[in-house]
Amino acid sequence: MSDVLSPEQRKFCMSRISGRNTQPELALRKGLWVIGYRYRLRTQLPGNPDIVFPKKKVAVFVDGCFWHKCPKHFVIPKTRTNFWMDKINKNCERDKRVTKELKQSGWKVLRIWEHEIKENLSACVERVEALLSQ
Repeated sequence: MSDVLSPEQRKFCMSRISGRNTQPELALRKGLWVIGYRYRLRTQLPGNPDIVFPKKKVAVFVDGCFWHKCPKHFVIPKTRTNFWMDKINKNCERDKRVTKELKQSGWKVLRIWEHEIKENLSACVERVEALLSQ
């Protein structure tokens, strides 16, 4: 099946997809900020964590359900299936590699699904808080 959009329209639509400052990220950051946690956003760590607590060596990733193959919400795309599955599987492999690399460097890594933040923000904030208090 061919794309219903022209290449220019598709390019524009795809350019609107942001990898930073997504709604789930903003919600989690706000939840942490409100209870007094201060963090860094842009670091030179592998994988570019979404939220970093350098003194505690904690890296938090907010993983999108589609892009990181959430077991609860991921649906295999119906068009260009091979392309998308290859891309998403590479994302998952990279996630594992980055998590392993950070842990070997002494970092604590927490990965939170976007749906977890949408469903229960306070529980996600508590998970981060628990990791920080270890």
